[in-house]
Parts: sequence; structure tokens; C-alpha cells
Amino acid sequence: MSTSPSNEVEANRQPDHEINPQFIERWSPRSFSDQDVPEDVLLCLLEAARWAPSGNNNQPWRFIIARTPEHLTAFHSFIHPSNRVWCEKAPVLALAISHTLTPRGTENASHAFDTGTAWGYLALEANNQGLITHAMGGFDRDLARQTLNIPNDYAIHAVIAIGYRGPVDALPENLREREVPSSRNEVSTFTYFGKFE
Repeated sequence: MSTSPSNEVEANRQPDHEINPQFIERWSPRSFSDQDVPEDVLLCLLEAARWAPSGNNNQPWRFIIARTPEHLTAFHSFIHPSNRVWCEKAPVLALAISHTLTPRGTENASHAFDTGTAWGYLALEANNQGLITHAMGGFDRDLARQTLNIPNDYAIHAVIAIGYRGPVDALPENLREREVPSSRNEVSTFTYFGKFE
């Protein structure tokens, strides 16, 4: 794990309060190398997601993984062209979905919240393992459901590209200037004490 921010991150991200560097080191590049992600490394990411907290310990998240040419081609069929232009080089794609029902068959009100937390754990461990991740919402959810045979009681959230970082100049020219860590709003813009203001 990194002990201090890289120069690239440090130039674009400055926390106002002292935190573990992993939180600012993680960002979402688009340039992927076609280098294979070993299965044992991929399983480390999923192991991290496994330990995310969830309401009543229901663990509603599911990740459908594509890493063979056949499975990757199936994923590419429902990803929007604006994302395919960069994500096709990623050696692993994952679809994050969540079970909307509890084990008792009642509505699980926290399924999306819990699955977002699991994705966050996965993304942080990817960074710890020297990988990059980029979650995207630009895909056809109905086609994904049909293509991957996803039952109706599962909500579909995001496609996640996973792999090793590639060179910036491998991206289309219009994406190269965006290939930098983004900043974030200050804590005061999203925090309220006592009541919403």
C-alpha cells in the first residue's frame, strides 16, 4: 500500500484533514493496459468486498465477472460506445448488482447502499494491489439483464473496469486531458449538524 501520495495525486488532491493516503490515491483512470490480472489478485479484491458492512448482515451485493474473451464480448454488447472506446482494453469487467429482497423475502431497503459500500472496499483494495478501477453507469441495463440472465429481483448498478494502468497517449485525444485525479467538494458542503440546512 502507498505510504504517501504520488506526485500526480498530490498535484490535484489535498485533503483538509489527515487521512490514510489510500483514500486520495484511489481515482478512476480510463487508460488500461491489456496486462492480465492474475486470479489470485482478483480474488483479493472480492475478498475485500466480502467484508463490507450490510444491514442485518444480508450482504446483498453480487459481482458478475468477465475475464475471458467470450465473457468480455458479451459485456461489450451492452456498454455504451463512449465507454467502450476506453474500457475494451480492460482485462476484467465486473457488473455490480444487488438482491432487492432479504432472505425472508421482504424488501431490503439498504441493498443499494450496502452494495455501494462493497464496491468501495473493492476499489480501495484494487489500489492497494497496484490496480486501477473505473465504475461506469453508461450501459444498457435492460440488455445487461437479458444478456447475463439476471433475475428481476436484482437491481443493476454499475459496470466496473479493473486492470493495470496504461499510458495516457493510448486514449483518444478528447479523453487525455481528463486523465488526472479529480478534486472533491469540501466537507462543509455535504455535512449538516442537527438538521438539514
